[in-house]
Parts: sequence; C-alpha cells; structure tokens
Amino acid sequence: MAATASRSTSRKVAVVGVALSDCGRVDEATPYALHAQAARNALADSGLGREVIDGIASAGLGTLAPVEVAEYLGLKPRWVDSTSVGGATWEVMAAHAAEAIAAGRANAVLLVYGSTARADIKAKRRTSNLSFGARGPLQFEVPYGHSLIAKYAMAARRHMHEYGTTLEQLASVAVQARANAAANPDAMFRDPITVDDVLSGPMIADPFTKLHCCIRSDGGCAVLLAAEEYVPDCASDPIWVLGAGEHVSHTTMSEWDDFTVSPAAVSGRLAFERAGVRPADIDIAQIYDAFTYMTMVTLEDLGFCAKGEGGAFVEKGRLLRDGDLPTNTDGGGLSAQHPGMRGLFLLVEAVRQLRGESGEAQVRRPDGTLPELAVASGTGGWFCSSGTVVLGR
Repeated sequence: MAATASRSTSRKVAVVGVALSDCGRVDEATPYALHAQAARNALADSGLGREVIDGIASAGLGTLAPVEVAEYLGLKPRWVDSTSVGGATWEVMAAHAAEAIAAGRANAVLLVYGSTARADIKAKRRTSNLSFGARGPLQFEVPYGHSLIAKYAMAARRHMHEYGTTLEQLASVAVQARANAAANPDAMFRDPITVDDVLSGPMIADPFTKLHCCIRSDGGCAVLLAAEEYVPDCASDPIWVLGAGEHVSHTTMSEWDDFTVSPAAVSGRLAFERAGVRPADIDIAQIYDAFTYMTMVTLEDLGFCAKGEGGAFVEKGRLLRDGDLPTNTDGGGLSAQHPGMRGLFLLVEAVRQLRGESGEAQVRRPDGTLPELAVASGTGGWFCSSGTVVLGR
C-alpha cells in the first residue's frame, strides 16, 4: 500500500508488528545486529514492506541515536524520536509515535531496541558502575555511593514503614514472575523459586536480595505502529493504541515528594482517561520490574488497588497467568530478560497476549476468551519517569 500522510487528526493507530531478537545469552552479536534482527522480525510479523516505514524511534545506542540505527537499518525516516527517560522510554515513544501518526506526520513508525549488556560485562568491554554520572543535580548524591538500586531500596523501605508492607509480600512478586516464566520458552530463568529462596539470597541493597532484582541479559525487540489504512494489508489482527500518558517527577531524591508514589500515578490516570477505560476493565498488565517493589507500587499507582494495599494485593497469586490480574506474563525482567531499558518488551508481550499468540503462556479470561484490554507501564531512572499505554483488540 502506498498511502501518504494525511492532514487528518482522527486516524486510528494500531500495533501491526512485534518481535524479539535473540535474547538471554547472546555472546556473538553486536547491539546493532540485535536491532536489525528485531526490526526484520517485526516487519515480517506485520506482513508489510519496509517501504511503509517513514518514522523511527530509538534510544540507548550510538552518539546520534536514532540516526545511527536508522542508517544501519537502511532507513531514511522523516519522523524521528530519541526521547531517553530510562525504562519508560518506549511507552513514551509509543505515545509520541501514535500522536504523530494520528496527526498525519508519519504513517508507520518503528520502535527498536537492542543491547548486549550481559555479554559486554562478561567480555570485559564494560564494567558495573554506581551511577549515571556526577554532574548536575546528581553531584549531591553520587559522592555518597547512592546507587540506582539503593534509591529503589530506600523507597521500598519507606513503603514498608508507612504501610506495613512485608519482605514476604515483595518476595511473592518474584515468585509469581518466575512461575509465569516457566511457560515461556524464551525466558532466561524458568525453574520455580519460593519466598524463602528470595529472602535467603545474597543481600544487594537492603531490603533487596538478589532475587528481588532483575536479571542481566542480552536481547532486543521491535514494535511497528501504523495508521489504520494499513491494517487491511497486515498479516495479523491489529492491536489498537487506545490511550497513553507520560510523566516525570524528579531526579534528585530530595525533590521526590513521596517515596511511596511513582510517576505512574499520573501517566496511568492520563492513559486510562484517554482510552475511556478503568483499571477494573484491564485483563492483563505488563509492568516494568527492575525490582519487586516497582511492580507492587506501580500496580497501586495505576489504580488496581488502593495506596498501601499493594502488599496484600500481590501476595495472593493475583499476578499469575491464571490470577485476577495476570502481570508480566512472560516472566518480566525478574525472570525472562532484562537487557537494559526493557519497556519495549512490555509492549511486545501485551500485543502477543491480546492476539492469542503466547502458546502455553497464553492468558484467557474466565469465560475462556482472549483478553481484550492490556496496559503496559514503564518506569525510568529511579522512579523519575513513567509512560503508560492502554492497548485493545
């Protein structure tokens, strides 16, 4: 189809292609190669030709992302986005891309990511680090060794102090993520774990032991969004972008008003309002989970339970594939894969579940039908940013 961008601001926007690259332990590929593999796979999944792509969004690679990625892929886009807000990047980019397509500034936008974070450390091409830098506002925290994980750990402790949230409740998030990963052949870790396994692991940053924290992997993925006129030519049923929201709250911990409230409280409200749905309408949730606390507090802030009740909400098996709110159905960053800014993987998993393409890991509603609505909510930095997208069949 050779459609041209229109001036209409009412075009509907669909996800028409999703795919992963090789993930997990990928020792021989470059990040650029993973970008290319994921992009080819997503385009093949859509059934469209590469000539339809006139927009690209990418971050985290090269000096001039997404310019370098576009060149590597042989694309010359007329719309680009390089917004980089950590793990929330991809939900924010999806919102920007959907708005651009709806407004006629682009027809089909490729979101693509790839990272060899694990392989680079194994090969000593990079080392671990305590912070993202020591300039600007961060200069007031970095000299004291205040690492990213320490900031999340401190926030978790505050929630425990304010609301009586327990380590066992947080540990149950990791246990359920691993149980979901068991049915995902692409997950890096699939063996079951228990709450005791989580609690007895080596301490990383109090109260987080190793299994409270995401894994480090290699991998990439891609999502192709397109205007509604392309849908008849696509290989799969469309998954529609119904609404999205974004929000940033702070970078310096002293400027964070409340450690128990994430920016998803704003991005989620906006996404649900724009989609015309309520949290109670959602069938599945894909939540950024660099740490167990992220999952729990994001579910609170999205409105799936009241503030302070997240611990009780997650401990009852609700996050399992057959639970009340199947969450991180692929195993999430805690068990499936986490090659860095994982937010794009949330969109891929949400789309696959809505399409009914997840095999043994497929979620079904109580009446046996496929899920109708999904929410993907990414978190960036140390609860600095959030992007939330509502998708539907």
